Amino acid sequence: MPYSARKNLPNSVRDHLPEHAQDIYKEAYNSAWDEYKDPDDRDGDISREEISHRVAWAAVKNKYEKNDDGEWVEV
Repeated sequence: MPYSARKNLPNSVRDHLPEHAQDIYKEAYNSAWDEYKDPDDRDGDISREEISHRVAWAAVKNKYEKNDDGEWVEV
């Protein structure tokens, strides 16, 4: 299900990513949720939720990376 606000994101996102990265995650997840609603658009048996999370993390990793201290920082 799409996320309406940062506060609704999974703890693994809220507790570790900066606010801007959370916004990227939320927007990418919601976009993928809409894009992959048809099972024929997904590979194999992957669920709509799983593909949306994968797309969201990929979007975050385009702009952020973990530093040596394990914190997410903008690239």
